[in-house]
Parts: sequence; C-alpha cells; structure tokens
Amino acid sequence: MSTQHHIVVFEHEILRTDRGAKRITIDQLKSLQAFYGETGVPYYSLVHNGVKFCEYVGVLQIGNTLIEVLPKIDKSLTTSKESWRRVLIDMLHTVGVLKLNAPTSGSLKLKSNSILDLYFEIFINEVKYLLRQGLVKKYRKTEGNRTSLKGNLKFGKHISQNLVHQERFYIQHTTYDTENKLHQILYKAIKLLANINTNESLQGAIQSLLLDFPEMPDIKISDAIFNTLVLNRKTNGYQKAIEIAKLLLLNYHPDVSKGSNNILALMFDMNALWEQFVYTSLRKHKNKGFTITAQNTRNFWKPSNGYNSKMRPDIVLNKGEINCVVLDTKWKNIKNYNPSPQDLRQMFAYMKYYKAKMVALIYPGATFKKTHGHYYDHNEQSPQSISTEECSVISLPHNTNIRDWQKEITFEIEKWIGISYKSETNF
Repeated sequence: MSTQHHIVVFEHEILRTDRGAKRITIDQLKSLQAFYGETGVPYYSLVHNGVKFCEYVGVLQIGNTLIEVLPKIDKSLTTSKESWRRVLIDMLHTVGVLKLNAPTSGSLKLKSNSILDLYFEIFINEVKYLLRQGLVKKYRKTEGNRTSLKGNLKFGKHISQNLVHQERFYIQHTTYDTENKLHQILYKAIKLLANINTNESLQGAIQSLLLDFPEMPDIKISDAIFNTLVLNRKTNGYQKAIEIAKLLLLNYHPDVSKGSNNILALMFDMNALWEQFVYTSLRKHKNKGFTITAQNTRNFWKPSNGYNSKMRPDIVLNKGEINCVVLDTKWKNIKNYNPSPQDLRQMFAYMKYYKAKMVALIYPGATFKKTHGHYYDHNEQSPQSISTEECSVISLPHNTNIRDWQKEITFEIEKWIGISYKSETNF
C-alpha cells in the first residue's frame, strides 16, 4: 500500500503543476485530462498546466493522491477545512445521501480524513455486520462434469465431452450456497478497496474482509446489473452495503495505459445538494399550516413536433392556493450584486405560471441578507412604470451546527413569508 498524498482545496480553486502551494504532478494532470476527455466532466475544467474546480465537491483519487474538494460560501470566511468537511458530511447525511443512522454506524469514528474514508468505513462495517449475521444462501443452477450422476444428465454435452471418459457425467443440478449476485458485487467492491485504499488505519480491516468473505467469481459491473437486483425480507440488510458498492464501482475509472493513476470520482453537485438541504429543512421544521412540494413540473412550451419544454421550480409552498410561494435555490454567493437577469426572468415565469403571491431566490451568504426588487409593469406602454410584482433575494449564512442551521433557514424564510411565531420553542 502506498502512502497517501492528500490535497484539500475549496470549490472554484485551481491546482497547477508549475506554481502554487498545492500542486499536482504532470502525470496526475495527464490522468485528469484523459478523464476529462473530449466531452468533458462536470467536476472541473482544464486550464493552462492545471485544472479549475467548480461547484462539485467531494473527492477525486488519482493513484495514491487524494484531492478533496470542499464547499465554501466565501473565501473571506476563516472556517477551517475540518469544519467545512463536517458541514458537507452533515448536509449529505441530512438529505439521505450519506446514511449514518443504521446500527452499524454506531462505531464510526466520524473523524475520517475525507468523505471517501468515511464511505470506506461505513462499507467495511456493513459487510462485517452481514458476515456476523451469516451470508444469505440462494439456490442456483450449475452444470459440469461430475463423477456421480446427481441431477439432470445433459445428454448432448455428455456425449461430446465424455466419449473417452465414461467415468464422468455431464450434469445440471441445483446448488444451495452463498454464490449469488449480491455477494459477487460485495466481493468485487472489497477487492477494489484493497487496491485503492491509501488510509493505513483502514488497511487491516479491509484485509480481514478479504480473508473472511468467501471468494466469488468475477462479475462485470454496469448500471444494468444493479437494476436487476431485488431485495426481499431476507436480503434487506444488504441495501446500504450494495448502495456504497454501486457508488464506488460505477465511479471507478482504471488507468488502462499505465495502471498507476486509476481515478475514483466521488463528487456531489452543490446546487442539487443545497436545493435538497433547504427543502429538507423546510419540510422538517415548517409551520403546520403550509404544504410543500419539490421539483414540481409543468409544461411550458409545446413545439409543433417533438417534446414539450417544461418548467420546474425547486420548492413550491401552498401550490394551487392564493398564498402560493415559489422558491428557487442557487449555490453561489452573489455578495452585494444583483441576481442574474436569467434568474430574475425565471422567477417571473414561475410567478405567472403558478400564480404565486411571492417568489424568492435563496442563496448562501457570509451573513444574513434580505432584499427585494419590483418588476417593471409589462402591461404598461411606459417603460418606467413599476408593477407590484416583486422578487426577493435571501442570503442565508451557514452554521456548523447543522440542526441549528436547518431551523434558522426555516425561521428566516417563514418570517419573510409573514408567519408570526409564538416562541422559538415551536421548532
């Protein structure tokens, strides 16, 4: 096992080969360029002698080098990388991407060097738990030459293969054992961990799994194989281990040219994560008199042929009612600038189509800030006429205490809507 080289950057930072306190090697850059390919990847863009990360966060492992990309609302904030890593882990846990509430999670240190190490640790604990419970056995059909006639004789193959070996029988029979698709996937994931892990504290546990887990035949991994899996009462306990195995196996990109700079990409879109986090926070702490829906889709434009264009706001409160409110989340710090014209036009369309009483753009920010502006009256001939239709802009500061942050998000949004609170204990 090689010693891990750990580089921590924040979103929108640049890593180069020729300058900067944090650098990558020319070989690592070539691997990132090859991974980027002609069609590109959403995690970063290519710059001169380096790469520039965008709004995707998580980890990229290249050989024994781990590049960890963390979120950060504002460069001026002095919050440590450990705090931002904790914030990211808590956000992923809150929206259900990283599930830490199972019995096997009780022994987690939760001080791992990166999210990747945390996923490895959860997977190891899950598989250990399955081994302690006893791996599920299933019936499977097998065929081949045997020295005793047990099962169905496959006459054609028996004649072709055993003409001079009359002591053998080519038969098909049913076997009841642990060799099945679930265990083949888990075994392949364990072998992958043994190959790519660079965290010395996890190496012993991974090697123990390799010894304790029954050896399985190799299996070709694709989305299709996971789509065919059906869990039942006996195999429900496999769900988390299979989910992590899928995440790791489908995001692993071996370096076929040299074999030393394999890439594992475990990245999350902060725009999608922020949207889900705000929605989950509102759903958990919202006033009982409100309804809330996410990703509500409506037809927007119908072409003469082909598919309709649709609109899909992030969050709609009280859909279909006179006090309907539409919220759209954007993971970017606009500071003291105005929202983009595209975002404002989008909110205007939402207001019209959903007949919303209020609309707002929800951003992260270094401090809490709430502003609003009015649209010009599109029904008047005078271009200077201001309508009563407005769009608000709400910036919400982060809180390293994730529960308090969720409450603060809900409190500020509902206060903007106009809900009165008896006391903060209502949360």
